[in-house]
Amino acid sequence: MLSTEFTRLFGVEHPIVCGGMTGVGTPDLVAPVAEAGALGFVTALNSPTPEHLAQEIARCRTMTDKPFGVNLTILPTRTPVPYDEYRQVIVESGVGVVETAGSNPAPHLPHFKAAGIKVIHKAVSVRHALKAQQLGVDAVTIDGFECAGHPGEDDVPGLVLIPAATRLLDIPVIASGGFADGRGLVAALSLGASAINMGTRFVATEEAPVHDNVKRQIVANDERSTILVFREFRNTARVARNGISTKIAEMGRQPQATFGDVADLASGVRGRERVLGQGDMEGGMWWAGQSQGLIDDVPAVGELVDRMVTDARETVTGRLSSMV
Repeated sequence: MLSTEFTRLFGVEHPIVCGGMTGVGTPDLVAPVAEAGALGFVTALNSPTPEHLAQEIARCRTMTDKPFGVNLTILPTRTPVPYDEYRQVIVESGVGVVETAGSNPAPHLPHFKAAGIKVIHKAVSVRHALKAQQLGVDAVTIDGFECAGHPGEDDVPGLVLIPAATRLLDIPVIASGGFADGRGLVAALSLGASAINMGTRFVATEEAPVHDNVKRQIVANDERSTILVFREFRNTARVARNGISTKIAEMGRQPQATFGDVADLASGVRGRERVLGQGDMEGGMWWAGQSQGLIDDVPAVGELVDRMVTDARETVTGRLSSMV
């Protein structure tokens, strides 16, 4: 057991987080994460309606009596999202923690705070993390350049970004991007973080609600098996390298290219249905980080978390202590 400011604040056993993931962050994965002593987040926008989100939170409660949270990612969309209604469901559900990401969470914070809900905000830069702290969030997740998803436009890797954030912030920092094992957990703690967040590593587990082809592909891939897309549109995203994502990157580099040129290939629905659901690894764009290079098996969630904590403890008490 590793006790940190994060574990004490959020009432969990281990300083490990499974943040919200589109198409993946369902009770099927989040409940086993909670049962393993880590903190997982049901992704609100996986639910097509606020009413469905309420059902998913209730379903998760039937699967675990340990703490879990809800992720609310706030992004511009073609079809308006009723964020206020999703927020109300979260408040009424009685969950104790929310993970916000994307746009500024300020409009939602008073409602969460009034309900006694702790808020973790995901940031990709020190300046954004400091702004979130000023707004009153309880912790921040800081995403290094290695992460899947949107790492921002500054291209700062975790080895620099994590200590740059922890030396200035007064609230717990969760390190994200490139973490997949106990050694990474120890490294993050040594850089001042209170916990780590993992996405890609949790996708490659038995309970993750994605096709087995996806899990096998993550194991087969290495640290070079990602590609950056949407850079020309100042919305950089790191995704798994395949024919579709390579074509998206090439099209984006063409003169006067617009997002509309790649929108069909980059469709989130396409990625979720064809890749995550059907296992067609060339069927669409799908999210994965450079941590693929550290993943060589598909364990159960409980086995993964136990192994990471054991390896972290042995690294500290064994290899590192012998050097002092």
